Amino acid sequence: MNKELNDKLNELKIEDFIWVIYIGIIILSWYANSLEKNYFIKNDLESKNKYREIMIGIFLVLLIVYLYFLYSSYQDIKNLKASDSDSKKRLIVLSFIASVLIFISGAIFLYIAFNDDDLNVELAFN
Repeated sequence: MNKELNDKLNELKIEDFIWVIYIGIIILSWYANSLEKNYFIKNDLESKNKYREIMIGIFLVLLIVYLYFLYSSYQDIKNLKASDSDSKKRLIVLSFIASVLIFISGAIFLYIAFNDDDLNVELAFN
């Protein structure tokens, strides 16, 4: 097997693992949502604190995932060849820009999760 194919297969293995992480995040988010609801209905401070801890954990994990995709996009840019088509070059650069923006949004959501003591801001995965 050539190196390029082997690298692509390894990348796909990592992405499969990331899908498992996303499934875990969905389940945790669903649970966190029920805690948030419980806090607003019953004014249960323990639910509020658990919700915040879970959201901080979720966004920490997501930030690591986003960092992986940012690094992968950067590697794609580094691996561009002069002989690659203009279309391929443009799309890889756009993909990198999107990865930067997603990473920034993850960092902002993590900041909000850390600092929103009163749960005033709805955290969502966009």
